[in-house]
Amino acid sequence: MDDVPLGTLAGVLCFLILLSGFFSAAEIGLMTVNRYRLRYLAQSGHRGARRAEALLRRPDRVLGIVLLGNNFANIAAASVATLIALRVYGPNAIALVTGLLTLVILIVAETAPKTLAALYPEQVAFVSAYLLTPLLRLIYPLVAAVNSISNLLLRMFGISVAPRRTEQISADELRAVLIEAGGLIPKSHQAMLLGILDLEKITVDDVMVPRREVEGIDLDAEWPEIVSLLENSHFTRLPVYRGSLDNVIGMLHVRRALNLVLGGRLNREDLQNALLEPYYIPEGTPLTKQLLNFKNSKRRIGLVVDEYGDLMGLVTLEEILEEIVGEFTTQPPGPERDVFPQPDGSYLINGGANIRDLNRTLNWQLPLDGPKTINGLITEYLEDIPAPGTSLMLNGYLVEIVRTRGTAIQVARIKPYETETAESAEPADK
Repeated sequence: MDDVPLGTLAGVLCFLILLSGFFSAAEIGLMTVNRYRLRYLAQSGHRGARRAEALLRRPDRVLGIVLLGNNFANIAAASVATLIALRVYGPNAIALVTGLLTLVILIVAETAPKTLAALYPEQVAFVSAYLLTPLLRLIYPLVAAVNSISNLLLRMFGISVAPRRTEQISADELRAVLIEAGGLIPKSHQAMLLGILDLEKITVDDVMVPRREVEGIDLDAEWPEIVSLLENSHFTRLPVYRGSLDNVIGMLHVRRALNLVLGGRLNREDLQNALLEPYYIPEGTPLTKQLLNFKNSKRRIGLVVDEYGDLMGLVTLEEILEEIVGEFTTQPPGPERDVFPQPDGSYLINGGANIRDLNRTLNWQLPLDGPKTINGLITEYLEDIPAPGTSLMLNGYLVEIVRTRGTAIQVARIKPYETETAESAEPADK
């Protein structure tokens, strides 16, 4: 080696340091690249993505070739640097050169390349794949031997080295991806996709029209009253019952009643003959399942019943779809009927207002894991029926009971609690 010019040795040293940097960047780029985007690009025909995906099918081989190359470059660079130090400065300079080389490798061959690869994993992974693929074929026996020995050591400690199935993404992780997509997905599309993911967590109890708001026809009522209800109803499908909603005998499509009117046959008997069989839905049914049930049964409306068979409410296909696309019916949405903004920033809210609708409309964070209405939320918290004028702090919201009726809260005033305002209102030190 004494015959090799110093310039050549210096050039070899620089090349080895850069080679070490390449292997460092390749390791981070291939290990941190987004696998789902990589799969998409590979399926789209991107050649670099195809090579990178093929390499990552056996990550042990990728790590083997990368670490072999990195360690070879670092050890060879240390040897060349030692030769240069001995030739130029003598044995006393070896320690100094070792320290300087360690610093150079740390910065040039480790930190900088790995940071670059972490910032641009796709570009680094694709370029690396072009170079690592032929290199892996060239020294495959050595890589295979190293992997076999390392895998044997892992098995000795009870660690399985069998190839794993493709990593799957959970619904919560997919939700996080959609939220972080930002401007890549239009806000309207993002909201719909998130709505679809949320269907699994929402049940028919959350979106149903509660029993007290269900509009139906009592066949035992006076005939003029029945005709008046048909003339003024805003709905196309109505439950028909005798005496009470616990005795539903069928569902009436108003169009069938119109046909009876046009045929001059609108009477109690023909109206009953025009009824469709009622469709019942058990309480707690997830919206995803109920959406499929509506599709399979060719239905658009169902009656929600509890474990005792008592009617709890009514749910329609439109209400499920509105959980995905938002309000689209011509009827005024629930929160607009139940919420009345006040000049001081508070809201007068009907006790029967749905909590989920309030959170979505007003961007609030009222708890959803318990009662479905404001009345239920307050009474569960207090474990009592409060008197008008009662005030409380509920999940960060100032609540005042304005009016009650019987055993239920009819109107409550709610205002989001403002920390800054509360702090500024505190009295000065005495």
